[in-house]
Amino acid sequence: MSPVTATLIILAIITVGEVVSIRSRAKIPTLLVVMIGFFVLIQTGVLPTNIIEASTFAIVGAVLQPALLVHMGTLIPMKVMKSQYKAVLITLIGLVFSVAFILLIVPPIFGYSTGVAGAGPLTGGLIAYLVTAEALQKAGLVSLLAIPIIVLTLQGLVGMPLTSILLRKHGLKIRTAMEGRTMTAAATAAEALPPANLLDEEQSEEKPRRQLIPERYQQSSFILLFLVFVGGAIAVGLENLTGVSYSLFGLVIGITGAYFGIYPAKVLEKANGFSIAMLGLIFIVTGSLVGITIADITAVLPAVATIIVVGTIGLIVGGTIGSKIFKWDPAKGISVTLTAMYGFPGDYLICEEVSRSIGRTKEEEEAILNEILPPMLIGGFTSVTIGSVIIASILVQTI
Repeated sequence: MSPVTATLIILAIITVGEVVSIRSRAKIPTLLVVMIGFFVLIQTGVLPTNIIEASTFAIVGAVLQPALLVHMGTLIPMKVMKSQYKAVLITLIGLVFSVAFILLIVPPIFGYSTGVAGAGPLTGGLIAYLVTAEALQKAGLVSLLAIPIIVLTLQGLVGMPLTSILLRKHGLKIRTAMEGRTMTAAATAAEALPPANLLDEEQSEEKPRRQLIPERYQQSSFILLFLVFVGGAIAVGLENLTGVSYSLFGLVIGITGAYFGIYPAKVLEKANGFSIAMLGLIFIVTGSLVGITIADITAVLPAVATIIVVGTIGLIVGGTIGSKIFKWDPAKGISVTLTAMYGFPGDYLICEEVSRSIGRTKEEEEAILNEILPPMLIGGFTSVTIGSVIIASILVQTI
């Protein structure tokens, strides 16, 4: 099979997943459709087991992975982090409790490595999975590879319905407060920003402390790609020197580089390379299913179910405690922590649906959306983009 044909077939599966996700308004994640579709086609012999290798596209994902981590460090401007610090801290508290619960309850039953295999992916997305999967392979724990990928594909089916229920409760409280005229302008706008482009507006207003790379050079995609690859190469080099995962160094380099003007915000998107990088990662994740059998999946389902349930309870407990500390409505705080299970665009779509279904007028709808969307977006970015990568990178060192 030619590389072009193999790539086209995998792209077709991904496209079906995207269509299903769009039609279901992200209730059915793209990755879930892709994983199930690819697994069934491989198991039934419709697709050859070497199709990912034949496409050669997974190599693109492997090469761009360090660069993607640098890019992730440029996603959240410092100004947004400061204005939404409560959402950031509540999210981090939720992540800590989730991981703690998993590592306390899962290892005595299924083993420590099993707990680690599920903890990183439960608190984040693709990058956390890749960090975990790579470490499991290096440690010779290939039999556990099914755990992180199943956790990654199923966690949103638990997190999204729970979030929707809780945000509806919070939305009703906002509506009731508006009816009683007890919601002040500060309460409705203290943390609210225009919902459609929260991060973009913040990034356009925030200027780096020092513009180390002149802005005129940051207009070139080639220069930006070079700078991102420099950051990724430094991260990999530091891993070789220290033994600490390059994912951590990549995030730090991205955050620092954006702060001092070496990188613009969302650097890979500006360099027109983000979609290709993400596509390469999906090819890597999909390829990891090739060696997994139905028996492997059946064997780990009890562990996966335990990890998802225990991890979700940990997020809820952490969100409740964080809400009490910062005097938030627990329904809002828990919802913010649950974004770790699905991230963007699920968080945006849930907020949009809740505000539309709760608000009876345009004024109520906008007030509810402006209240719940900013912390939900920041919670998702904090957990999926940064928190989960740090957690996975640290945990895998202990296997």
